[in-house]
Amino acid sequence: MTESEEPDGPPCPACGTPNLPGRKFCRRCAAPLQTREQPAPLPWWRTVWPFRRRVRSGSGRALRRTVLVLVVVGLLFAGFLLVPAGRYVFEDVRDKLGGTAEISPTGVTASAQAPGHPASAAVDGLTNKYWGAPTLGSSLTCTFDKPFRLVGVVVYPGVSTEPEEFRKGARPTRADVIVTSADGEVHEKTMTLTDKPGRQTMRTGISDAVSVRLVLRAASGQGAGRPIAIGEVEIFKRT
Repeated sequence: MTESEEPDGPPCPACGTPNLPGRKFCRRCAAPLQTREQPAPLPWWRTVWPFRRRVRSGSGRALRRTVLVLVVVGLLFAGFLLVPAGRYVFEDVRDKLGGTAEISPTGVTASAQAPGHPASAAVDGLTNKYWGAPTLGSSLTCTFDKPFRLVGVVVYPGVSTEPEEFRKGARPTRADVIVTSADGEVHEKTMTLTDKPGRQTMRTGISDAVSVRLVLRAASGQGAGRPIAIGEVEIFKRT
């Protein structure tokens, strides 16, 4: 110990040697004299996840980074929904996961109809009555008072669902399905019908539909006095 140092300072935490105030290292063993302050214990509510993380210096920077990442992710997600392809995928997933229900049209008209076989027979819930189209190119239009998500169109072709009766009439084998949305956009799909009785379904995925029109393009069993028959048309929405 030199004469300039008085042994009345704080003792070294390692060896106990007194040191002058202000020294950073022990004059005997060179151990650090200024120890880092221990953080105060966390309150009990901070020990429960997700509050148990101790706030550290620079935590504001981490918070800003977290907020920035969330904003970027949100913008990307919003952009994904705004892009037509992304919105289509999103709605298609909802169609698959959601339920469906039949929706009745508020109006039904036909461009032409055979005597005794009006357009209304195609939406009356019965398959032993039918709309009779005199020629190919004839169309049936169903309109709705409220827009809905169109997920499927079901057609029962022919005069009956009984095989023997089915063959006695003309029946469509191909039709254009033309859907108009509330904003005036027109969507067109082709529905191919197998030449057999019973329910035949075409999946769709069109938002805000307000009308569905079937235009007959091909048929089997045509002949004199045999109109092209559609026993029933059913429209399904997403619930």
